Amino acid sequence: MNTTSLLPASARTHSARLGSAAHDSPPVEGSTAPGPMSSGDIAADEFRSAMASLAAPVTVVTCYDATGAPRGLTASAVSSLSLDPPLLLVCLDRNSRTHDVLASAEAFALHLLGPENEALARRFAGPTDQRFTNVPLAAGPTSRHAPQLANCALRLTCIRHDVIEAGDHSILVGRVTASDCLGRPAGGLVWHHRGFAHARPAEVPA
Repeated sequence: MNTTSLLPASARTHSARLGSAAHDSPPVEGSTAPGPMSSGDIAADEFRSAMASLAAPVTVVTCYDATGAPRGLTASAVSSLSLDPPLLLVCLDRNSRTHDVLASAEAFALHLLGPENEALARRFAGPTDQRFTNVPLAAGPTSRHAPQLANCALRLTCIRHDVIEAGDHSILVGRVTASDCLGRPAGGLVWHHRGFAHARPAEVPA
């Protein structure tokens, strides 16, 4: 079974952005029954602190806007969703300046980042007008649909399948139409405890 370990990156970066119930019947003898949930939500700071313990993959999502200009952002709330059809999801902050263009784009590309891509992750979390400056783009058929960052080991091109509103975020669901791999291990850059960390296969004792 393949497992991963998290190694703190050499440099930590800026901090992350990123009802009541009642019993209808008595508990069964010998069981531990859950107590009623208290009303109200967990405090935002407490929830944010708890989620900081959840290691998340670091990706860059790109698309073209209505004028054909490349747009993109760094995203860590990303997950596979379905095998048939092949779907993935990206959670977009509705206050992001890139939210509307990504949510309305017909297609987008998801780039899975590795430890060598920390600078790229920081760039796409920075000022929107500087994100593509001096960033090499890959040519090819998939680049017609969405900008393809040349230095990422794995790029997934998607068409927009759905957009679901959820609290202060939108869930962008993409249907994967192409996968471009550079032939080296992909991924491994994660966001954990408000900083970058590197995931690698754990050593299995002989």
